[in-house]
Amino acid sequence: MGTRYNVIAGQSVERLAALSDGLFAVAMTLLVLDLKVPASHAITTDQALLAALRELAPRLVVYLMSFLTLGIFWVGQQTQLSHLVRSDRHLTWIHLIFLFAISLMPFSTSLMAEFITLRTALLLYWLNIFAFGVLLFVSWRYARHAQLVQPDATAVIDRSVERRIYIAQALYAFGAALCLFSTYWSIGFIILVQLIYVVGPRTGILSRM
Repeated sequence: MGTRYNVIAGQSVERLAALSDGLFAVAMTLLVLDLKVPASHAITTDQALLAALRELAPRLVVYLMSFLTLGIFWVGQQTQLSHLVRSDRHLTWIHLIFLFAISLMPFSTSLMAEFITLRTALLLYWLNIFAFGVLLFVSWRYARHAQLVQPDATAVIDRSVERRIYIAQALYAFGAALCLFSTYWSIGFIILVQLIYVVGPRTGILSRM
């Protein structure tokens, strides 16, 4: 009797990683399209140009925040994929749903940049990030359950992957909650968290992030 298609489908980790790389690259590129060059016909002096660029500053901050977000979650996904022996159909679809959430980032970024003072825009942006974390957590749990993780991936690695997701999502949730006071507080706190993740401190509780 032949092998069922669903058993043999979606086993290549390399192809999944390649698709992820391409989609992340496209999403990161699309982010910059929201940064519009000031209209030349309305600017005739250096002072006018500087004033127009100052007006563009909030969009630049949101762009930076989103670029860092995508970079952090790309590293997170690639870390998981690097510890897999193989994939399967179910895990592949979990990551495809994760990539669907990634593809929404340019939209949530544009919405946030356009309505930077509105809580709804901030909360929708946070929900986008929350989806990233949930799907990465689900993918790792499933991979462990389905025995797709490399045998030498110790319990320490397992705890490290899950703890990083827990801490990150808790911090992002706290940052989103700050919008009750000001969306600018939320954005500032989220960027601070992202910079800590990028720098990767080696001491204290932050070294676990």
